Amino acid sequence: MTGGGTGPATGVAADGAAVPAGTATPVAAAERTAGPVLLGVRHHGPGSARAVLAALDQCAPGAVLIEGPPEADELVPLAGQEGMRPPVALLAHVLDDPGRAAFWPLAEFSPEWVALRWAVERGVPVRFIDLPAAHSLAWRAESGERGERRESANGEDGEDRGEGEGGERGSGASGASEASRAAGEPGDGPDVRIDPIGALAEAAGYDDAERWWEDVVEHRGGGGTSHRSGSGRGGGPGADALAPFAALAEAMGALRETYGDGGHDRDPVREAHMRLRLRAARREFGDGLAVVCGAWHVPALARRSTATADRQLLKGLPKVKTAVTWVPWTHRRLARRSGYGAGVASPGWYGHLFDAPDRPIERWMTKVAGLLRAEDYAVSSAHVIEAVRLAEGLATMRGRPLAGLAETTDAIRAVMGDGSEAPLSLIHERLVVGEVLGEVPPDTPAVPLQRDIDRSQRSLRLKPAALEREVELDLRKETDAGRSRLLHRLRLLGIPWGEPVRSRGSTGTFRETWLLHWEPELSVRVAEAGIWGTTVLSAATAKAASDAVGATALAEVTALAERCLLAGLPDALPVVMRALSDRAALDADVGHLAQALPALVRSVRYGDVRGTDGAALHEVATGLAERVFVGLPPACVGLDADGAAELRGHLDATHQAVALLDQSATDARPGNESGDEPGGEPGGGAGAVAGLRVRWAGVLRAISERDTIPGLIRGRAARLLLDDGELGDRGAERLMGFALSPGTPPADAAGWIEGFAGGGDGGGLLLVHDERLLGLVDGWLTRVPAAAFTDVLPLLRRTFAEYDAGVRRTLGELIRRGPTAVSRHPADGRTDAAAPGFGPGLDRDRAAAVLPTLRLLLGIAQAGFEDASPAGGTANDLTGAA
Repeated sequence: MTGGGTGPATGVAADGAAVPAGTATPVAAAERTAGPVLLGVRHHGPGSARAVLAALDQCAPGAVLIEGPPEADELVPLAGQEGMRPPVALLAHVLDDPGRAAFWPLAEFSPEWVALRWAVERGVPVRFIDLPAAHSLAWRAESGERGERRESANGEDGEDRGEGEGGERGSGASGASEASRAAGEPGDGPDVRIDPIGALAEAAGYDDAERWWEDVVEHRGGGGTSHRSGSGRGGGPGADALAPFAALAEAMGALRETYGDGGHDRDPVREAHMRLRLRAARREFGDGLAVVCGAWHVPALARRSTATADRQLLKGLPKVKTAVTWVPWTHRRLARRSGYGAGVASPGWYGHLFDAPDRPIERWMTKVAGLLRAEDYAVSSAHVIEAVRLAEGLATMRGRPLAGLAETTDAIRAVMGDGSEAPLSLIHERLVVGEVLGEVPPDTPAVPLQRDIDRSQRSLRLKPAALEREVELDLRKETDAGRSRLLHRLRLLGIPWGEPVRSRGSTGTFRETWLLHWEPELSVRVAEAGIWGTTVLSAATAKAASDAVGATALAEVTALAERCLLAGLPDALPVVMRALSDRAALDADVGHLAQALPALVRSVRYGDVRGTDGAALHEVATGLAERVFVGLPPACVGLDADGAAELRGHLDATHQAVALLDQSATDARPGNESGDEPGGEPGGGAGAVAGLRVRWAGVLRAISERDTIPGLIRGRAARLLLDDGELGDRGAERLMGFALSPGTPPADAAGWIEGFAGGGDGGGLLLVHDERLLGLVDGWLTRVPAAAFTDVLPLLRRTFAEYDAGVRRTLGELIRRGPTAVSRHPADGRTDAAAPGFGPGLDRDRAAAVLPTLRLLLGIAQAGFEDASPAGGTANDLTGAA
């Protein structure tokens, strides 16, 4: 429930229901514990956790009943093992549909976890009493719920953590939903659901429910954390640990009298099951019981009810076969901002309040100072002292018993951050929320696939972590290659523990960069993937083969072939290759072929880094490229603006693919040692690929000269030819002159300019260094009629807006200066020949002027520029001139 609170000590009626034992005046502990004691809590509340611990110490019950799925009773002993470290969660999922799952998270400061550990450490029996997951998961599936959690006004679910965090996914969904606890969220209930904490806070005159809860529970004296000298448990010697529970239980009783079930239309069923479990526990263990549940349920459990009536409510509930286990959880998943509506906004702060033995504010400020110093902020002990004083002063001014998170944040901003918000986001991520990932013991029940993943993580020394981190892999090392294969296989299985990102260092094909981030929902993904096999290798192989058979598009199969090579799945590759050949033979759409080619060529080019034979892939890639060459020119005719933009992308992709094929063939030639990477396709094939490149240049030339093709595509083809040195002397100037001639429609000419000089691939620098091309563009623009100018302006603005600021400024200066007759050639004519389509070549005299300084910086022996005599054929290494 959203609101937590406390429940009265109770006795037991003749019908077995717990009933209040009197809360008006304090009574002896022996009297108060004559029957089951109801301890109403707020889930994930450190104040509630401390109060529960004090109450259990005082009552010493013979058994502890906890709100949670009864299927987890067998997992209770694991909570006492050394390898169990919260935050953890109980995971329940349907056996034949693991995507239908529910979580019950528990943090170190959760009252349920405190009660569980108290009982396990003392050998006291524990029973979970909520509605079984077998019913709750089937119930949600029957009502068509998709796991969407509805949140109350203060951002929490109407039943807090008490309903369980359920997740159900339809086919093809991306992950286990963090939605309502399986039994607690109505699928078609009323739109307005009561937030108990919000209602009590409003009655107390607070406009912030969280602040009210902190003031009356988390920061109070009895079971809270307000003492500067110590956090305490029971408010001092002789204090009645049950008294705080009685106070809020009375308030919850008043709320339920007013609002009934408060819009939680499944609560009566859940509470009926709780009462039945309470009766059964009384018969098994006697009356010395303690019940830890959401305070919203306390009045219902204390209400008189017959067993027959309760069984009638449970009659006819749907049921499915389920499995339950413990899984690691994270503080980030406990935070409301990450989508878990029954969580807390600041689990790291609450964990600090629970753990701090004394002086919580001073200790918090010390943690903050340590974090900021580690991030090179100038923070001293004097800052800590002043921040504590300011936080306590703010708490006094605001009438709060203890400085809360709001006061400490304001103090940190003013004292340690000098009024800046910059450090606060770091503090929020690292401390307020926290980066804690729980652990479960090795013998925790799990599907075979999960155990194989655990073994692989240990052998490869790749431990999961809650903090997002970047990992650089060198595929030439056996361990790193194994890590790469594991991550690729998991991604193929739909378990995205890691995502590949662009490396900031080397761009060699033997390096990979991954961004790793373990989320608790991945445990559900693992359970789902378990249908494919018992090991990562067998499961990924079976999944790849199934995807290849079921693929409907050629691009899907080529992408799958690439992923099989990256993941090292040799047994799946023959199936994928057969599917690839079949799809390629039947698909006549040039766009589909061009879209599929790059992934296939990458597989040919980079597959050998992992020792994969790509001969079959090379043959298919070559045939696919030939078909693209034949079909591309006709496909470029008669396109609208959107179609032209899409085909331009295919043109670029095909050009890059042909270049990669050519490089692969070059590396494969005998005696080639120029590359720093493993060779491409063994066995030759260089001549065939060289012929591909020649034919591709012919295709580009045909496209660039056909006036029925949109200007955007013609301009792009001309640019690709220019970059490859295929246009010859003044070839680019000739094509631009045709495209920008007076007879060309202005919109088509503007498209040509965008294709030729647009984008971030150096088009602006091309115009800066070749004033002939810039003059053609300038002359065409001055001839555009006024009526057409407004039509071409957006195209030109889009083209030039992609240039760097320095390039735009230089182009503006060149245009402002206008044509100049001053030659940039030195008087003695000592320049190298210009590249076709560009301005003057290297000015050797100007280059020689910087050589002494350059040699000094590089530590090269001094030598005169004339030492590199052209006649002697000695090359000047620094200038490239002969």
